[in-house]
Amino acid sequence: MARITVQDCLRKVESRFELVILAARRAKMIMKGAKPLVDADNRPIVMALREVAAGKVKFKHPEDKEKGSELSDNDS
Repeated sequence: MARITVQDCLRKVESRFELVILAARRAKMIMKGAKPLVDADNRPIVMALREVAAGKVKFKHPEDKEKGSELSDNDS
C-alpha cells in the first residue's frame, strides 16, 4: 500500500491545524469502534489520514458566533 503524505491530506482540508484536529477525532472514533472507511489493516491514525486523503471525511466548522460576542467591553 502506498504511503500517505501530509501533502495528500492538505489537498482536502484548509490547513495543517484542521488536518490535525480532523485526523485525531477520526482516529478516536475508529478506536472506539467506528467502522473504517478505508482498508483496516493499519493503525487508527493512519486509517484516519487515509480517509482524509481519500475525501471520505470532512471537517465540520462550528457555526460562527455573533461578531463581537466573545469580546469584553473594556472601553466603558
